[in-house]
Amino acid sequence: MMLSHNAIKDRLKAALDLDVCTSKIVVVGLGVTGISVARYLSALGFDFVISDSRDQPSGLSQLQEALGGIVAVTGKFDSELFSKASHLVVSPGISLTETAIQQAMQQGVKIIGDIDLFACAVDAPIIAITGSNGKSTVTTMVGDMAIASGKKAGVGGNLGLAALDLLDAQADMYVLELSSFQLERTTQLNAAAATVLNISADHLDRHANLADYARQKQRIYVNDGVMVINIDDPIVLKMREKGRETLTFSIRNKADFWISNEHNQEYLMHGEKSLMPLTDLPLEGRHNAANALAALALGTAVGLEMDAMLSALRAFKGLAHRMQCVAVIDGVTWINDSKATNIGACVAALQGSDRKVVLIAGGDAKGADMHELVPAIKEKVTKIILIGKDAGLIEHALNGRVPVYEAGNMKEAVEIAGEIVMSGENVLLSPACASLDQYKNYQDRGDQFAEAVLNRMKRTIASLSENIKAAI
Repeated sequence: MMLSHNAIKDRLKAALDLDVCTSKIVVVGLGVTGISVARYLSALGFDFVISDSRDQPSGLSQLQEALGGIVAVTGKFDSELFSKASHLVVSPGISLTETAIQQAMQQGVKIIGDIDLFACAVDAPIIAITGSNGKSTVTTMVGDMAIASGKKAGVGGNLGLAALDLLDAQADMYVLELSSFQLERTTQLNAAAATVLNISADHLDRHANLADYARQKQRIYVNDGVMVINIDDPIVLKMREKGRETLTFSIRNKADFWISNEHNQEYLMHGEKSLMPLTDLPLEGRHNAANALAALALGTAVGLEMDAMLSALRAFKGLAHRMQCVAVIDGVTWINDSKATNIGACVAALQGSDRKVVLIAGGDAKGADMHELVPAIKEKVTKIILIGKDAGLIEHALNGRVPVYEAGNMKEAVEIAGEIVMSGENVLLSPACASLDQYKNYQDRGDQFAEAVLNRMKRTIASLSENIKAAI
């Protein structure tokens, strides 16, 4: 349920001191989130200025035309403009350490994010999901579970549509993926059920250290909703609060949602009740079993029907660029895991593989310590092909433990992989790094991998066809 505009404005005034008549608002950053904020504030009747450090941010002219000539200050972040504001609505892609933002904060300017605006607009339950890895998968799983249960659910946030673009008066619930950047500028979220799936090193170019990163993730649990806790992760386990309603999940130990082994068959469990064989889950890897358990716990916390949730799990095919099988060529499976933009995701992909792997990795390490990759690479990787600006960091961390090849681009990496891989192995693109050093985003990186693999497959088929013709 979405509140009326008047009710929303009353909440914004009470919670954030945002007033249509008196507030001086600057929307900082004109990406997907900034555009959604601008449209939303305009619909409520707020005046605001848009600020972006780019000279010509995409979508600005269309937005100004649609909203009637909104004022925009581009090319830099203006300290004077920011300091005269009452509120900065800062997009998650913009670091709060920006000089102009810091100066404004020191002068008492309030910093808010789009999730605060969203939280003040809805009465429907919110399911909130964060973590270093798996959050997009779990968010999509829970959204599918809600739909299977006959609920109208808005699904997005850091995934797909921006939160404010999900607002719908008919929504029964919202399922939000939230990043650490969204959470660090959020104070109004009160999720009916929330989880931090796991914590591993990520975004250390934006957070002071791992402890700070974990603290921002922990903000998802603020207020009084059900805490869904991964008891396998020691950092997450410490977030559990006494007196709060909690559901736990584990792939290693007994929990509210866990995995049992009976007669050499593994089952997803809810307490003592067997839910379904793990083999019914279409996704491979123990990390995906954990994702399924987390989704079941979240759905249970808000009253979704168990049979419907299990049906949704059985039908779940996974996400593009997340352990996505691109092709099988001469006994080699080529897998696109471009969404593995941090070490933890790459480690999970390697540990979930039942074959040895030729790994394609590299990109922007975001300040992470690549030595954390070494144990999983030693166990599963026969050869590694490195790409991107921080390839040298990975090579240094490996220190000769596996053969290393370097490639200037994805096409070259795929060609090298095709020459060195052995039948029965996987070629896995799981970069452990962000993509923006060479690509538009991780989707572009994954698409270029898939295109190169499919071109290789076409050549293989053509060669086989020629050989058959010659033999005839």
